[in-house]
Amino acid sequence: MNRKKFLATASVLAIASIKGSSVLYAANSLKKIPLVDTHQHLADLVRFGKGWTSPPVPGNYDMKAYFEATRNVNMVKAVYMEVGVPAARRQEEALYAIEMCKDTSNPTRGAVISGDLKSPEFETYISQFKDSAYIKGIRYGFRSIAEMQDPQLIKNTELLGKLNMSLDFTISPAWLPAIANLIKTCPGTRFLVNHCGNADPRAFLDPSTISGKPNHDANEWIAAMKTVAENKNVVCKISGIISTTSGYPKTAETLAPGINHCLDIFGPDRVMFASDWPWCLKSNKLEEWVNILKEIVKNRPYREQKKMFHDNAIKFYSI
Repeated sequence: MNRKKFLATASVLAIASIKGSSVLYAANSLKKIPLVDTHQHLADLVRFGKGWTSPPVPGNYDMKAYFEATRNVNMVKAVYMEVGVPAARRQEEALYAIEMCKDTSNPTRGAVISGDLKSPEFETYISQFKDSAYIKGIRYGFRSIAEMQDPQLIKNTELLGKLNMSLDFTISPAWLPAIANLIKTCPGTRFLVNHCGNADPRAFLDPSTISGKPNHDANEWIAAMKTVAENKNVVCKISGIISTTSGYPKTAETLAPGINHCLDIFGPDRVMFASDWPWCLKSNKLEEWVNILKEIVKNRPYREQKKMFHDNAIKFYSI
């Protein structure tokens, strides 16, 4: 081989080596990507007693259990999510969440608590936390479309925005157009649609491969989610879809269609990872859910993956 051919060959090999190193670096980076859990449930039955909730697998889901569930993933921060304690104990739960946030030995750095948006007393209740560095918002379970149009509820929802707090919600896919109207009515408040808009993965799969009828039509759900996403004051949590109805294996292949729709509809700056632990245990361990989601997004740019798993949550919750 003459000198010219040798140099040309060496150049090709060098470039190939660099490209290979880049691919390897990206793959290793994905494994080490820092995670922020924006939906950490701590169903502490020792602290709050039994009878008010039913985790899918018997046990006490306190911080110790959460550490065990996340020991093989790089969970750097978390946001506590209310767990439906009795109304009389909401204040106690809020103080419990603040206690968790103040303890720097754990990853919890913010909290979303419970509150009654229809109550005239809501302002008094939530205003006590207006200067808290830890209370980031509330989660509310809507019970009807009419409730979303209630003047008191709208007033209290607008108040959240004035206090720089957000509103998490989980609703039936059929109610997505109605919640889109509330989001539009309250442009100063930030909203979070939980659990991929309650997408039923079966709606996007071959009917011959599943059992049972999906909870919604695929095209209607897509159109409704687009209506929600038209409002720039709302983001989507990539979660819950792992915990939906059974009748098919929960894999990257079966969950990808619904998740990819969410990612594409809301865009890379308005999506966040959430574990929904321990309710994800209906079908998978937290670590398995993380790995499934990483598999689904592996071909998306690394920067977009990091936004979903980490950056967007840090910015949204200021943690």
